[in-house]
Amino acid sequence: MPRFWCRTTLRHVLPARSSFSTRAAMHAAAAARRLLASLAFAAAFVALAAGCGRSPESRASAGDTARASDTARAAAGSTYADEMARRHTGEEPVASPAARRAPDTAVTGREVVYGTVAGEKLTGYVAVPEYAAADSAAGDSAKLPALIAVHEWWGLNDNIRRVARRLAGRGFRVLAVDLYADRVGETPQEARRLMKQVTSDTKAIRRNVEAAYQHLAGEHDASQVGIIGWCFGGGVALNSAIALPGSLDAAVIYYGALENATREALRPVSMPIIGFFGAQDPSIPVERVRRFEQTLGELDKDAEIYIYEDAGHAFANPSGERYVPRAAKDAWQKTIDFLNYYLKE
Repeated sequence: MPRFWCRTTLRHVLPARSSFSTRAAMHAAAAARRLLASLAFAAAFVALAAGCGRSPESRASAGDTARASDTARAAAGSTYADEMARRHTGEEPVASPAARRAPDTAVTGREVVYGTVAGEKLTGYVAVPEYAAADSAAGDSAKLPALIAVHEWWGLNDNIRRVARRLAGRGFRVLAVDLYADRVGETPQEARRLMKQVTSDTKAIRRNVEAAYQHLAGEHDASQVGIIGWCFGGGVALNSAIALPGSLDAAVIYYGALENATREALRPVSMPIIGFFGAQDPSIPVERVRRFEQTLGELDKDAEIYIYEDAGHAFANPSGERYVPRAAKDAWQKTIDFLNYYLKE
């Protein structure tokens, strides 16, 4: 077992698929779930506003017992975005050879408008297997399981587009959303500013993710819809899982903030969750990850939580300086196995 991870927890053995599940039943359930989406989003993203906008100590007073380092940051008036800026000091999102890895099968990608918020168009990047794009052009059905991909704090940059293409190469329709309205951080200071601006208006985040879901589930009639996010996007993925317990079919969280992962918040979650964290990431203390894992277990949720011993924050980003290849490779394979099981019929 590689030293890069200190432990892996499979909270539940993957259950066998039901032999009596039918496409009709799934469609009926999906229609009912979509009706609940608008109502469910609001509550969880109100919590996101509180979590991202306040210091760790103020979040602790709302029910999350923070470790000593959180309290120290709070005393200095720190926020999660400030901590990220410190952790990424001197870095910039420059692509490495690993970031340029080609998809497993031919993929086509393009910019797409997937909705509107306050009259402004939401433009993201969609990637699909080439064979599916050809089928659609010919008028044939190109129904695929789908993923909403939520970018890191840098924004929707080339790294996220490449990851979307790699996921599409595994047989998914992937919509990489843009929460920064076509802006990208090139320095930690720019990324911090963008992240703070966006998290000050969580209704816009909610509507953005909801529009992505409706685009995939409605316009493309996706068979299943999951969500995946990294860093800032990992926190959005978790909050979306909390907000849409009856709509999303799977959630993948790469080192996303866990401040809102209280017992009451997690109680309605119904989709399977997989999470990846680095033991050397002071912005998400290991103790907090273990509490998250423990709470999911006590609530009898289908969840897999992995902690990599020698990895820190952003260990899976091949365009960053904190990239840990072996941990990233292991997490990627686990991600693909998880998505194949839960999103593909």
